[in-house]
Amino acid sequence: MQYIVHENPVGRAESNYIAQADLAPFDLDGQIEQLWLMPEEDGTYAVACIPFMTYGLALGDRVRLSPASRVVDVAQTSGHRVLRTLFRPSTDAERLGRSISLIENSIKESGLLSEWNGERFVAIDVPPGADMSPLFALLQREVDEAGAFWEWADAMPFSATRS
Repeated sequence: MQYIVHENPVGRAESNYIAQADLAPFDLDGQIEQLWLMPEEDGTYAVACIPFMTYGLALGDRVRLSPASRVVDVAQTSGHRVLRTLFRPSTDAERLGRSISLIENSIKESGLLSEWNGERFVAIDVPPGADMSPLFALLQREVDEAGAFWEWADAMPFSATRS
């Protein structure tokens, strides 16, 4: 089993709870994402990280857990979205470093939150009403010039089972 972990979750707090999301419903067999959650008074948990691989979840969404601490259902969406970007491996380390730096700066200038998984994969929190045009322009250039890839995490709904 391969675990996808969040080393620096944006919502880290003393009272976080870690649960798992099985990635098999998204054709990622043998992988589990460990999600950071904040307990809510109604028995649900608010997602306190930016999901790297789990589709249909975003920062602030409220989820329900199984007795085995697996995410089984989305109780309420937050209105946030996740934009994920993967940079291709490159033999040109300087070009890759420049691309990553440009993306990091654009995220910061846009006032957005992000989490990195390794040095080539970033998940970006997009709150409702965020102006994404500067970041989209930069991402498009990276797609065209460096072969980067991006996707919305809500391209598929959350599911705890294969359909």
